Parts: sequence; structure tokens; C-alpha cells
Amino acid sequence: MRVGIVSTYPPIECGIATYTQYLTEALKKHGHEVYIFSPYGCKGDRAFGCYSPTAKDIAANIFDMASKMTPDLMHIEHEFGLYGAPKGIQIIELILRCKEVVLPVVTTLHTVKDDIPKEEEIVLKVIVQESNKIIVHEEVHKRTLIKYFGFENKITVIPHGIREVEPIKDAKEKIGAKEKKVAMLVGYLRQTKRFDRVIKVFPKVIEEVPDAVLVLAGKSRGVDHPEYQKMLYKMIEDSPVKDKIITLYGQFPPKIFDTLISAADTIVLPYELGGQSGIMAHAFAFSKPVVTSDLKAFQDWVDQSSGGLVSANDDELAVNLIKMLGDDKFRLTLISSIKKFVKEKMAWRVVAKQHIFVYDSCTCKPAPFAKYFG
Repeated sequence: MRVGIVSTYPPIECGIATYTQYLTEALKKHGHEVYIFSPYGCKGDRAFGCYSPTAKDIAANIFDMASKMTPDLMHIEHEFGLYGAPKGIQIIELILRCKEVVLPVVTTLHTVKDDIPKEEEIVLKVIVQESNKIIVHEEVHKRTLIKYFGFENKITVIPHGIREVEPIKDAKEKIGAKEKKVAMLVGYLRQTKRFDRVIKVFPKVIEEVPDAVLVLAGKSRGVDHPEYQKMLYKMIEDSPVKDKIITLYGQFPPKIFDTLISAADTIVLPYELGGQSGIMAHAFAFSKPVVTSDLKAFQDWVDQSSGGLVSANDDELAVNLIKMLGDDKFRLTLISSIKKFVKEKMAWRVVAKQHIFVYDSCTCKPAPFAKYFG
């Protein structure tokens, strides 16, 4: 099958871009052709930069490029900020253009809020209605879409895929944490991630685990959330255990990012908002247990994987960090569970097969016994 994927794509820095790269690689290994239709700036085999996210003709540009490549199906990776203002409404035009020429459309909705704002509901309603199939990453997202729009039979839950990779050697030494127990906060510094909660409770952790360190690895994106960043750095400066906090910043290209994850004994996700986390997927790729907030998506992952501890409040966050960093036997048990979970359920090769099943359900083979060759 020849699949056209509409998405950001590396070296564009975006979680959806990385996701699409891994999905594309896995689909190719299953014998399918993949063409990427991305904003300008993408690079890679059969990756075509054909629009600007702020342009007024996004749909026309993508459709014109796709028409030259003659895909059997279009797969749209959806996030509200990717397809123009307001709320990425131009993606609707693209879906309708595809529908007009009987080109099937599968849309992955990467973000589905429990309470969908009205302006997002307007866009999502048409996407769900007009796409042939919808993919979400969590059961709770499927339930939300059914509640708002119906179309239960259209919606499939496919989890965020996870790489199968080996940790970077000497990663702790490279970040200045040799022979330390490392709790890692990594990613963009945004208010909704609540990294401040971990900085606040870390003195309690040090009382019980003196060889622990907290690493705050803040990925740069201009002046994104500047007041929150200032507040975090002030908290570190004023912390009674500031000598136990390592502060790093940078763009963190893939190899550097992998080094950071490899250096951790646990990845901490104290978020107050979000769905399945790309950071959690990276953590599990390197078999790193997690300490999370009690977001439903995090609870589901931890329950399914037995790969972490969930914290309902700051007291539980401190207790869970102490347990994770101070009990090596417990942590090794979680690592073993994560490896099994990834291998059997979450590896990209498994997730790609689930995508192919969805693709097959809305495309037609010339004969039931025919096999794609390309």
C-alpha cells in the first residue's frame, strides 16, 4: 500500500514529527511505501515540504502534492496548532478534497480533551464525521469522542509506539551525575508540566536518599513560558539542596535526548494536563521507570505496564521518589515489567501492524488473495 502521511517531520522539532518518523520507519519494514507531506523544513526519503503552517492555502498545497504521488490512502496526524488558524480548520478542506476523489482518510487525533472547548468541538465534529477512520491513543479519548459525536465503529485505539533500543553508555558521567541516583525532569518548561512540584519536594527526597540528584533538562523554544521558567530557576537558586540539582538546557537533538533519558534512574512526570506522553514513551524505550501525577492517561500506562508509581499529591510524589531512588530491587522489578510490556504490546513493529489493519479496513484490494508489492 502507498500511504500518504500529513504531518510535521524531522528535522522540524515537534513531538508529532518524531512520532511520524518512527511510524514511517515501522510501516516501511512491513513492506509499505510512505510519502510524507509536511511543512517546509522537513528532510528525508519521500518527505515533501509543501506548505507553511500560517498560510491560507494549506489544504490545496498538500492535496496538489499528494495527487502527484497517487497514494492509496491519506493519514493525517492531527494537532490543533499544525494546520492554520483558527484551530487548524484548513484540515477539514483537505479531508473534503480527498473525499471528493474517493481517497480514504485516516485521522489520528493526538489530543482529545475530556471537556472539549466549543471552538475545538466544531472542528473535531467534521473531522470525525468525514474521516473514514479515527485513531486515538487512549480508551478515555475514544469514550470522549463517542460522547460528543458518536461514530463508535469508526474509532480505533492504538497506543503511542515505543522504540526498542539500548541505553547510551556512560550517560550519567556525561551529564555530571556519575554514581548518583538520578530523577529526571526533561522537556519543554511549561506551567502545565508542574516541574515546580518536584523541586519543592526534593529536599525530603535528599533526607532519605542522600546520593540522589535531580536533573532539570529544559528544552529551549525561544521565550516559551518565560515567567514559569524564571520561577523554576528561582526555586532552584533558593532550594536548600540546590547543590543536588543539575540544571541543563539546550535543543536536545535525538542523540543528546537519548543520553539524558539513559542517565536517569527514573523519569518524573508531574503533569496536570495531557494525554499519553511522548516523554513516557521515550522513558520506556530505555526501560526507565516513571513517577507520575494521577492523570488518567498516566494511571492507565502504569497499570498496564507495572512500570511506575502514580502520585495524587505532593506528599505521595515525595514518597514515590524516595521509593524509586532508594529501593534498587523494587526499581529492577519495574524495569523487567517495562521490557516485557514494550516487547509484547508497545513496540513500533506491533503498533505499525495495528495501523495497517486500520488502513486495510478502508481500502480495497483488487482480490482478497492479492498481496501488495512495491
